[in-house]
Amino acid sequence: MANAITSRLGRLAVNSTSFFLCDMQEKFMKTIRYFDDIVLVQQRLLAAANTLNIPLIVTEQYPQGLGKTVPTLDTSKAKGIISKTDFSMLVPETEALLKEIPHVKSVVLFGIEAHVCIHHTALDLIDKNYEVHIVADAVSSRSMVDRMYGIERLRQSGAFITTSECVLLALMGGSKHPQFRSIQKLIATSAPETGLLSKL
Repeated sequence: MANAITSRLGRLAVNSTSFFLCDMQEKFMKTIRYFDDIVLVQQRLLAAANTLNIPLIVTEQYPQGLGKTVPTLDTSKAKGIISKTDFSMLVPETEALLKEIPHVKSVVLFGIEAHVCIHHTALDLIDKNYEVHIVADAVSSRSMVDRMYGIERLRQSGAFITTSECVLLALMGGSKHPQFRSIQKLIATSAPETGLLSKL
């Protein structure tokens, strides 16, 4: 009973979490709303993943035509960078990587687009009993309407909607964590609001 309650609360722990970065590619730079701002937020998340040794899985949608992940995002320590044509990140190559990290129970998901690839990935992960945390200030779409209602749709499906700072501090659990100072430096300046407070 206690485990079921904990699961519903959406607690995050370093030793049972993976980060998923979805399709942050060069050809999307000019079409995705607040692209530069969400990159800044994602940089914090990737730096935290490196510091905390949280496994990172990255996908690229048809990179032959849409380009590689933007170079401002450091994916050098990713467990895998997977090319795909499906909307969902949960292609066979990703599932194979997840089998190598069976301790992972929670996935922190960020990237683009909120109503397409983030949406399909989250549903597939939830269907496989992963706890999914959508980082609202690190996801976007070409349209703010699609972004906002895409996020709301995921909330209805059982994903936890959160922010980058909330994720990082949840992983710390308190100031006694040995990496707290390093994470504190990442959030010393508030993350950009990435249009979440703007009118549709």
